[in-house]
Amino acid sequence: MKLRRWIDWTGLNILIPVFILLIPWVQELIDQLFYGGQWNLPMAPGGSFLGVLTAPFSHGGFGHLLANSLTFLPLSWLVLLRGRGDYLAVWLGVYAAAIPVWLIWPVGSHGLSGVVYGLLGYLLLIGWLERRILSLVLSLTVLLTYAGILPSLLPIFSPPGVSWIGHISGFMGGMLAAWAVARQNLPDPRV
Repeated sequence: MKLRRWIDWTGLNILIPVFILLIPWVQELIDQLFYGGQWNLPMAPGGSFLGVLTAPFSHGGFGHLLANSLTFLPLSWLVLLRGRGDYLAVWLGVYAAAIPVWLIWPVGSHGLSGVVYGLLGYLLLIGWLERRILSLVLSLTVLLTYAGILPSLLPIFSPPGVSWIGHISGFMGGMLAAWAVARQNLPDPRV
């Protein structure tokens, strides 16, 4: 019975990021078919707060969306191995870190890359905060696998038109989530 529940739980966790990805893929398809690539839902300076919520689901074309999707799926699955609460914490951390960017930054941005970097920031930090062997192995594996995309956190390594501020704010949101999750999992010192 436990195996069946684990399979059901794992199957749902595999599908969660796939269902999330349906949103930007449908949006991009509608955008390309009916609006010629002009229907974007970015987080824009001076724009509505709604843009903060819709920005991860809006992309500048199928190439942009595909690149984000290919990284979003495996990183999402790795976070979901730890639990749905951790996954939700990353999304909330990314959104929380995006708000100051929306309020202050003079250039708009959109795309799942902020969430991708949030997932990455979470996975890189959680092992070091928890100091448990499996968490450390996860963090080290993610570092070795995804170290190549870390330079795009800096403006000097980001191509023109790529929102490095969206990357770094997402990364910081993921690290905030890791801190919150690790803090929640600490044993109570009063016991």
